[in-house]
Amino acid sequence: MRLGLSLGYQTAWSTPADHLALAREADRLGYSVVWAAEAYGSDSPSMLAWLAGQTERIDLGAGVMQIPARSPAATAMTAATIDAVSGGRFRLGLGVSGPQVSEGWHGVRFAKPLARTREYVDIVRLALARREVAYDGAHYRLPLPDGPGKALRLGFHPPRDHIPIYLAAVGPKNLELAGEIADGWLAVFYAPEFAAEQLAAVSAGRARAGRELAGFDVVPTVPLVVGDDVAACAELVRWYAALYVGGMGSREQNFYNQLATRMGYGDAAREVQDLYLAKRQRDAAAAVPLEFIDRTSLLGPRERIAERMREYAAAGVTTLSVSLFVADAETGVRTLRACAEAFDLAGVGE
Repeated sequence: MRLGLSLGYQTAWSTPADHLALAREADRLGYSVVWAAEAYGSDSPSMLAWLAGQTERIDLGAGVMQIPARSPAATAMTAATIDAVSGGRFRLGLGVSGPQVSEGWHGVRFAKPLARTREYVDIVRLALARREVAYDGAHYRLPLPDGPGKALRLGFHPPRDHIPIYLAAVGPKNLELAGEIADGWLAVFYAPEFAAEQLAAVSAGRARAGRELAGFDVVPTVPLVVGDDVAACAELVRWYAALYVGGMGSREQNFYNQLATRMGYGDAAREVQDLYLAKRQRDAAAAVPLEFIDRTSLLGPRERIAERMREYAAAGVTTLSVSLFVADAETGVRTLRACAEAFDLAGVGE
C-alpha cells in the first residue's frame, strides 16, 4: 500500500499557499500522490499545474475533473499538458458529479451517466494515444456530421501515451464500469468491513475486460484526525459526513446516502437526510453514528491509526489517500508527519 494526500478544493478556510505547503511536505515525506478536487469553485487542473512546478517526485492527481465540465478532447489536452510540465507525474481522475452540479452549474443533462462516461473515456484514450479522434457514439460524435470538421490528432507528443485514468464511483454499476475501463477507483466512505461487496463489483468489471484485480489501484479518500480521544477526533469529521449523507444531492438521488444504507446504516442515513434537508444541519451532524465515522476514517493516536491502516491494506486498498481535518497548514504538516510515522509502524508499505 502507498500513501496519498487529498487536498480537496479551495474553501473559505484554505488558501493555495496552504495546499502548496501540504503538497511539498507530502512530497518530502515520500507520499505517492497528491489529489486536487473540483465542484463549483476552484478547479483541479489549475491547482495541479501550479503544484507541478513546485514539487519534485510526487504524482499529481485530478480527484476529479468533472465530465460535464469539459469536452473529452479538452480533458485529454489538459491531461497531456500537465503530464508534460510535470515530467510524467499526472493521474487523471474523472467523475460525472451529480445532477445538481451537472445540470445547475454546467448545463449538462445528467441522464445516462454510465454510457456517457464510457464514451468519454474512449475519446480521451484515443486523443492521448495520438490517434485520429473519430468517434460515433450515442452521446459524442466526432467530427460532427455534415460539417467542416475533420478527425484530428493531439498536436504534440506528451511524455506518455497512456496516462492512468481513475473513476470516482459509488454505486455498484459504476464500480463495475471502473473495473472494466479504468486503471483505478477513487472511493469515498470506504470501510474495510464493507469493502468485499464493493470490490466484488470492481472485480466483475475487470473480468468483463479479461483482467484480474491485481494491478488496479484502489484509492479511498479517508478523513484523518490524530489525537488521544477517538470520539473527539470524530467530531471534526461529523459535519463532513452529514453534508454528504444528508445534503449532497436530492432526497430522491443522493449516492452517498444510498451507500450508507448499503453499509447497514439505513435508519441513520434517513434521519440525517431528513434533518439536513430541513436545514437543521447541527442536528443532522449529531445524528451521524460514531461507528460510521470511525469505520470510514483514521482517528486517534498513531498506534490506533497504524492498526487501522493494516485493516485498509488487508481490505484491498493500494493507495490510502488521507484528507486532513485540521485548522491550518502548520497543523496539517504535523499531521502528515504523524501519518507517515503511523504508516511506517503499520508495516504495509511497498
